[in-house]
Amino acid sequence: MELNLASIHEAIAATVPERPCILWRERALTWADVTDRTRRLANVLGAAGLGIHGSSRELPGWVSPHDHVALYLTNGNEYLEGMLGAAKARAAAMNVNYRYVADELAYVLHDASAAAVVYHGRYAETLGEVLPRLRRPPLLLRVDDGSGDELLPGALDYEGALAAAPASRPDLDWSPDDLYVLYTGGTTGSPKGVLWRQADFLVAALGVLRRDGSDYESLDELVAAAQRTTLRALPAPPFMHGAAHWNALSAWISGGTVVVQDDPLHFNAEDVLGTCVRHSVTSLLIVGDAFARPLVDELAAGAYDLSTLRFLLTGGAILSPSVKAELLAALPQVQVVDVLGSSETGRQGTQTSARASGVSTGFARSRSTVVLSDDRSRRLAPGDDEIGWLAQGGRVPRGYLGDEAKTRATFPVVDGERLAVPGDRARLRGDGGLELHGRESVTINSGGEKVFAEEVEAALKHHPSVYDALVVGRPSERWGQEVVAVVALRPGSVADPDAIRETAGRHLARYKLPRAFVFRDEVERSPSGKPDYAWARAQLVEPSPS
Repeated sequence: MELNLASIHEAIAATVPERPCILWRERALTWADVTDRTRRLANVLGAAGLGIHGSSRELPGWVSPHDHVALYLTNGNEYLEGMLGAAKARAAAMNVNYRYVADELAYVLHDASAAAVVYHGRYAETLGEVLPRLRRPPLLLRVDDGSGDELLPGALDYEGALAAAPASRPDLDWSPDDLYVLYTGGTTGSPKGVLWRQADFLVAALGVLRRDGSDYESLDELVAAAQRTTLRALPAPPFMHGAAHWNALSAWISGGTVVVQDDPLHFNAEDVLGTCVRHSVTSLLIVGDAFARPLVDELAAGAYDLSTLRFLLTGGAILSPSVKAELLAALPQVQVVDVLGSSETGRQGTQTSARASGVSTGFARSRSTVVLSDDRSRRLAPGDDEIGWLAQGGRVPRGYLGDEAKTRATFPVVDGERLAVPGDRARLRGDGGLELHGRESVTINSGGEKVFAEEVEAALKHHPSVYDALVVGRPSERWGQEVVAVVALRPGSVADPDAIRETAGRHLARYKLPRAFVFRDEVERSPSGKPDYAWARAQLVEPSPS
């Protein structure tokens, strides 16, 4: 059976109306509360004429029939309400990076032809600068965040608009063909909107499947499973990134509760762990070492009763083995799960580590994950020595909004099957598991050998003094490019490039080792914990003559 987000949420809410749906600060919204609020939001959007115009099945994969609702918000109940309320209006919510400057914000709102913007008051000034540059004046809904801003001309107060709107279920037929839109910046180029059918997104990205991996036969069957859950999930990264709101939506579809830490703007380990204790969180999502290292340090410094915590997930960036071992030592009851995937593929694999079994290597791939040859003409077999392209079959996105050429390039047809090939390099091990080698866009070509940045970064972190690291290439007359590491050390540590290189050399071939180090107090990353390679390149000195 094919499903859609709005129908699932409504059906679960009818069964467990008094169960907590969102817990944030002093707010405890039940499933009945969220149903009421998202219906009202849908009716606000519908009254403004927003919704769907045609059917996605009748359009090319890079065209959306929906009006798009931009969520220019930090984490909180309004973000998730915006996603669900838009779906109930048969419009499509879209994520907006709240760190954008005016030119970047103008680009993404223009690219999506945003028909509405739900924004926090702290961003009113930047949004006001952008509005005259847009093709159409969007509906504006301002969420009061206490910043003291004044309503932009024509804007509605979010809470006031909801209070004035009907609480009735919108008289619309929600469809599995309705779209989910995720803007992804990737590692190069301008942000692009990835268009998913909701039915495909629910299965491929959120894992809406039976335990045996088969599809649900009915909505009632899914709801029955949701009634039994005790899940309380805290997605710590910003909801504006897919990993975080995928985790939140997945919790909802399981019938669980989404918990939000107090500070929506900054990752604070004490805040996150304290929130886990206060709300008996069972599952915590982070993003790689950038989030994990502060958690490990805080766990060592403070006492936290995390006996309810069962899963620590990372999405968007994998954990280095050394940090994973520290997490397992600090949280022996927890399973640490690396979730592999991308905006264009959904979930592609997992790697689970536990105290009893130790730190895992390699990823168990999903049933539709394959590796293509370098020329993308054939599937590689387990045990092939060739490093190829990580690809996904089965349920994949329709395309990139408004970009036919990029759609055709990223979603080729191989042996009669349409695949998603977003740019990650991998090899199939003899046991069928995946061996990851990183993004092609940050691969360094040194003396004709490919060096994958993520592999070198993980090796550097085996040294106890290395707190964080990014690896980039710089021009070299001899090698074409040479490997350079930008490193942040643990407080009190002394920079010793030879010792760090020696430690990394136990895990890497010599040609992959950094030829130079740049030490900085902190390594720059996005709020989601993803690496800022442009910043890292800017730290490098002039090209080496060697």
